[in-house]
Amino acid sequence: MALETIEIQEKLIETFGENVFNFNQEKDIFSFEVAADINTSVILFLKNHSELRFHFLTDLCGIHYPDNEIDRQFAVVYHMHNWYENKRIKIKAFIDGDNPQIRTISNIFLCSNWMERETFDFYGIDFIGHPQLKRILNMDEMISFPMRKEFPLEDGGRTDKDDRFFGRTTDNY
Repeated sequence: MALETIEIQEKLIETFGENVFNFNQEKDIFSFEVAADINTSVILFLKNHSELRFHFLTDLCGIHYPDNEIDRQFAVVYHMHNWYENKRIKIKAFIDGDNPQIRTISNIFLCSNWMERETFDFYGIDFIGHPQLKRILNMDEMISFPMRKEFPLEDGGRTDKDDRFFGRTTDNY
């Protein structure tokens, strides 16, 4: 029997109650939000449940929403896949903008180790319990997080390019 999204939703609500919400079907991906403090419990449940079997973590990433209220300025998004039923889900956990942190799932899915490091590197989200949370692509000396919306798109001090070639001037030449 095929796994239906309503079954996934019912099992999640039965187990986690109001801590899972905003269920939505977006094309072929079933999505929902979780309270950030239960992210590991929900992911373990989805992975280990004998009928749900979401054994594959496809992706983990961060998002910055600077215009949201402070307790929802960052989100960590998990994409999981059930290969048996070919079902995909997206889980979003919003976290605080003043102190963006959430528990690691690197002990549940080993592949999330580098994904969490990349998210830390670009957004500054602290994954509590991560075995080696340090920058993965940027320099260790870097003090900013380049995927945050307040990070400038360009270095104003660059002298190696001419804006005329990028259509950024109104001068007629």
